[in-house]
Amino acid sequence: MSASPVVILDRPQLAENVGSAARAMANFGLSELRLVAPKDGWPQARAWALASGADWVLDQAQLYDTVAEALTGLHMVQALTARPRETALPVIGPREAAVAQLAALNDGERVGLLFGGERAGLETADIALTHAVVTLPVDAKHRSLNLAQAVAIMSYEWGRIRPEGPQVRTFKPDPAPAPAETMAGFFDHLERELEGGGFFFPPENKPSMMRNLRVALGRARFTDQEVRTMHGVVTALVQGRGRTLAKLVAKPEDQA
Repeated sequence: MSASPVVILDRPQLAENVGSAARAMANFGLSELRLVAPKDGWPQARAWALASGADWVLDQAQLYDTVAEALTGLHMVQALTARPRETALPVIGPREAAVAQLAALNDGERVGLLFGGERAGLETADIALTHAVVTLPVDAKHRSLNLAQAVAIMSYEWGRIRPEGPQVRTFKPDPAPAPAETMAGFFDHLERELEGGGFFFPPENKPSMMRNLRVALGRARFTDQEVRTMHGVVTALVQGRGRTLAKLVAKPEDQA
């Protein structure tokens, strides 16, 4: 049993799209790629250049002459197309398609996703070989979707529910906010220096002005390190003010 869906690209026009599709597949845990009659033949170095390191997908890609041959060994195949077709197949969305893929795989079936080429999409005769049509919710004003983008969307939906689970990057936990007494010490420091700099004017507005500062700065939930940094910022501003005042009162001969 294949552990994940097989991606089949029918007559891709651009090797760059094949490489980009392989990159998206690798991002979300897909690795088996089948190519049907690529326009420029195969292999193409341009595909590897666009794969951005997902070389194993391209290295193991299998080449076929027809869609029928490329579907060999697959029990359930979903066709990606945005245009109405004559075939009476179920029409589902990408999320529903991924759920069906997983269910089939759990039943021991092999699953495929069939994508048409950039120029003309899929032929009706080839869609008739599949079991469902998957359509993406593209805007009616512009239904044309890049091949690699379509593969990326379907790969993402598979990545969301695959048995291994989504590979979420683990970040360090955020440090705890500084305790109340640490913030109180900073606010006292800030108030003293603002008082010395004449910030509170008129004086009767000082309580409300300081309250507003406490609320605004408190929302930031500073860590201990950030509070120390803020102490340093206030001190540097005060020292800079002192140097400016010293220059203003200095005698001309002192400045020579």
